[in-house]
Amino acid sequence: MKWSLRIGTLFGIGVYVHFTFLIILIWFAALHWTRGDDFSDAVLGLAMVVAIFTIVVLHELGHALAARRYGIGTKDITLLPIGGVARLERMPEDPKQELVVAIAGPMVNVVLAVIFLALTLLIGSLAPDRNMALEYLSSVVSDESNVSISTMTDHTVWEQAASICFVMFGFNVIMVLFNMLPAFPMDGGRVLRAFLAMNMDYVQATQIAAGVGQMMAFFFGFAGLFYNPFLVFIALFVWMGATAEAAMVTRKFALTGIPIRSAMITHFQTVRPDETLGAAAAHVLAGFQQDFPVVEGGHVVGMLTKHDLLKALAENGNAAAVSTVMRTDFQVATPGEMLQTAYERLQQGACNSMPIVAGGQLVGVVDLENVGEFIAIRSALRQSSS
Repeated sequence: MKWSLRIGTLFGIGVYVHFTFLIILIWFAALHWTRGDDFSDAVLGLAMVVAIFTIVVLHELGHALAARRYGIGTKDITLLPIGGVARLERMPEDPKQELVVAIAGPMVNVVLAVIFLALTLLIGSLAPDRNMALEYLSSVVSDESNVSISTMTDHTVWEQAASICFVMFGFNVIMVLFNMLPAFPMDGGRVLRAFLAMNMDYVQATQIAAGVGQMMAFFFGFAGLFYNPFLVFIALFVWMGATAEAAMVTRKFALTGIPIRSAMITHFQTVRPDETLGAAAAHVLAGFQQDFPVVEGGHVVGMLTKHDLLKALAENGNAAAVSTVMRTDFQVATPGEMLQTAYERLQQGACNSMPIVAGGQLVGVVDLENVGEFIAIRSALRQSSS
């Protein structure tokens, strides 16, 4: 993920911190400063933040290791202000496997919650003054005394340790409850989809699970308008996650098993390296094509994108040659390659178009817009036959 700093490796998986994570640390430091807390309170507060996000990393690691069990690798784990993201190479297509991978993260939090609760009780039983420790923990639970991290220094080390363990217990419980909400992109949405997919089509199961998530987002947003504005943020997060998941699955199944030759553009315009930018601009005005393969001697030697063309026209005028602007780091596909693989390569590449070559000769072009139209047609046909 862009704008991320690598902080280490766990089980061969790179762990990154997004630069926006620093906002959390700065916010906590500013909070302690404005309250007039001393240095030890500020350090303790920041340590709690680090501990909480360590738990988030372990949660994501649970997903990653469960996926590894089924031969699915994890690209990386990234910490964000809203939590963590484990980028799996793919999600299991077997609903039972997806259920295991989805529930692995929350199960890590269940185990941690049990451990921290046991530590809380153990430390409380070892405290020199058990009654005082229990009374203090009771105040933490009920919040009757407005207890915060900064007030822990007024109590014994035993009470501080028990309180920290109890806070960690509560955080893990909250993570389990929040992540098990039946809405994408939370784990509960994938769990719901996995259960539905055991008895129906995977795409249909995804659409139902996404619909449940969007319904929950609506209620979150409605409640947030009257009670807590933060719920509006959660509603937006859930709505976008549900919509993106439904679109991704629809796209994936529309492209699965389809060779490029079934969707490639066969009526297209090419340009020569020695052509002027003015001539290339005329091709843009004459049709709908955005990017142009640059062909010399029957072979593709480059790609001229609309973005590069317009930039060069503004800087150099229309007399410059195409060869001075064309990209030479383009990707090439063959007619027999799977459309899904080519689409993924297009998304990761610098060009939105890809020449299709057979026997060294250009036979077609595929671009993101073209693939999008193909997906729309396949989805419409799917609905008409269901």
